[in-house]
Amino acid sequence: MDDMDRRLLSALRDCGTDRRVAAAARALSWAGEHGALWLAAGLVGAAADRERRSAWLRGTALTAGAHLASMGVKRVVRRPRPEAGIGVEPLVKTAGRHSFPSSHATSAAAAAVAYGALRPVGAHVVPPLAAAMCVSRMVVGVHYPSDVAAGAALGALTARLGARWMTQGAAR
Repeated sequence: MDDMDRRLLSALRDCGTDRRVAAAARALSWAGEHGALWLAAGLVGAAADRERRSAWLRGTALTAGAHLASMGVKRVVRRPRPEAGIGVEPLVKTAGRHSFPSSHATSAAAAAVAYGALRPVGAHVVPPLAAAMCVSRMVVGVHYPSDVAAGAALGALTARLGARWMTQGAAR
């Protein structure tokens, strides 16, 4: 598994040699720091969609909760981030030195599931942007594919478990 993780990371990180790809990946990394993009999206959804305001706010809470859960798992697992020693030079600085699971992927997947339930905007805009966020973490060289997969699974599961609570009383 480690060998495959390293080879996939190296291949995706090579995509970052294109200036445009690197710039997009850096922008996504910056926007997703501490789940900021997804929390802001939930608050904008709550402000714009008065009919489902409570669902948007609950979805935002689920997204924040998923992000916090990933930070807790990181403190337990303590997997180091990829380093230049394995041929991966990161394109961004990180807030922490642990990589498993990817908190960016966790909050992105939680938002995709939670906001995706709030059709039509959430279902059409959020999932592709969340997928791009997940891939960007490997392109910038700060997460192994298994970090991203675990983070996405944690985020999706967290939001899925809270889906009924999120949409209770909300117009569909």
